Amino acid sequence: ENSVFVVSKQNEKFKENAIENGCKKIILASELKNHIDLSSIKIIGITGTNGKTTTAAAIYSILLDLGYKVALQGTRGFFINDERVEDYSLTTPVQLGNFSNIQKAMQNDCDFFVMEVSSHAIEQKRIEGLDFELKIHTNITRDHLDYHKTIEEYINIKNSFFADDSKKLINKDDKVVKYNVKNGFAYSLDEPSTYKVGAYSFKNGMHVMFSHFGAMHSFSSTMMGIFNVYNLMAAVSAVHIVTNRNLDDICEVVEDFAGVSGRMEIISDEPFVIVDFAHTPDGMKEVLQSFAHKDIICVFGAGGDRDHEKRPLMGQVAASYAKHIIVTSDNPRFEDPDLIIEDILKGIQNHQSVIVDVNRKTAIKKAIEMADKDSVVLVLGKGDESTQTIYDQKFPFSDKEEILKYI
Repeated sequence: ENSVFVVSKQNEKFKENAIENGCKKIILASELKNHIDLSSIKIIGITGTNGKTTTAAAIYSILLDLGYKVALQGTRGFFINDERVEDYSLTTPVQLGNFSNIQKAMQNDCDFFVMEVSSHAIEQKRIEGLDFELKIHTNITRDHLDYHKTIEEYINIKNSFFADDSKKLINKDDKVVKYNVKNGFAYSLDEPSTYKVGAYSFKNGMHVMFSHFGAMHSFSSTMMGIFNVYNLMAAVSAVHIVTNRNLDDICEVVEDFAGVSGRMEIISDEPFVIVDFAHTPDGMKEVLQSFAHKDIICVFGAGGDRDHEKRPLMGQVAASYAKHIIVTSDNPRFEDPDLIIEDILKGIQNHQSVIVDVNRKTAIKKAIEMADKDSVVLVLGKGDESTQTIYDQKFPFSDKEEILKYI
């Protein structure tokens, strides 16, 4: 009787239960914002199939370096002013979790709250009641079709985030994004945009030049990959929009951000071994394309109880770019890992070097043994995950640790 029950799309079936337990006050999820004042903090939300985590972390890092107090919420946990406050399992918590974390950020005098926004969270209205200072779109490609059923539904849900009048920053090179142009800003490598990349190079990291209303600016980073040019452009543009600080001052602190653990992370230089979270056909393509000048040894699998149709597509991408392919287990969950591998192999036709090893540990070992000075070993799919999910059990397993142990 001393609690307030917030009725949401997920829990409305328990409303009568709550009343029977003596609950006197019932409010709708849409009314929650009228009971908690969040107006003193600016919320930045990032959505997209790939790049959410890196873009969010880069914005957080740049804002901290510019002297702001900032909170970051997403796949890697909840951080306030450079301290990890909580570990997370969900990219975006449930509605009350969001409100609660934003309050904690306000109690720590944060100017900004940077959050990853998943398609599940948009569809389930977990972000209801939040007023965003800026909404950011990275890209929309195939993912989560185990939940959304069709690619059209997934695209529509992502696009619905950009339908209102709030400020938004859009990747103009994405062919399927639709948005309300009011208060719209854009960044790009190809199409005309507010923040337009003119040139970039990848010698010892990356160097990027871009224009903003005719003026040229540039930044450097130790990070690699064209997708990271997009991620860092999104971060630089976003910080400029929300702070109105000098663009050159923003560019100067970009190189302090070294990237995110498990995202295009170099684990060893000799042999050259990289771990990345890429677990979709498009994500894999972005990573593999970045090493077209190398002999690629690609180790990957696909998650169980998830979109089956993406598996042969992932195989196809690996076959297009990799010299050697090692297909292994990812998080099989309740599926037979051998059957998941069979699905992947359907997309790999007439390739000269394919090894199947269901044991991820020995698959990684084989890849490293094959490496020479011209090759790069790409271990994809799990990023910085510290466990492997088999049935409903999580067993300790880290790609990075296995690589280091073997090397």
